[in-house]
Amino acid sequence: QVQLVESGGGLVQAGGSLRLSCAASGSIVSINTMAWYRTAPGNQRDLVAIITSSGSTGYADSVKGRFTISRDSAKNTVYLQMNSLKPEDTAVYYCKTDAFVGSIATRLTYWGQGTQVTVSS
Repeated sequence: QVQLVESGGGLVQAGGSLRLSCAASGSIVSINTMAWYRTAPGNQRDLVAIITSSGSTGYADSVKGRFTISRDSAKNTVYLQMNSLKPEDTAVYYCKTDAFVGSIATRLTYWGQGTQVTVSS
């Protein structure tokens, strides 16, 4: 019903920047929230940033001041601008959306397949 396509990951040196994109498509009535999570090797999946339908944002303490989440509502796309990257930011980053979908606007959660971000020292 809904597909999330992520892009923008890659290899960058410490102190560099990357911008991740996640575009949602399918039978979307409206999007409630979009968020970015990440999973570092051997670690649990952690929330990185979230943005609500009203534009309110939240960030993990570890990325505050360095990462910025934004959205383009017309395109059902969320972005994560990552600046001053550190080796500890290395992880697979996943896009998540909480959306109302289908003919009766069912509220469901969807995950992207992930994009690798590697930060070298």
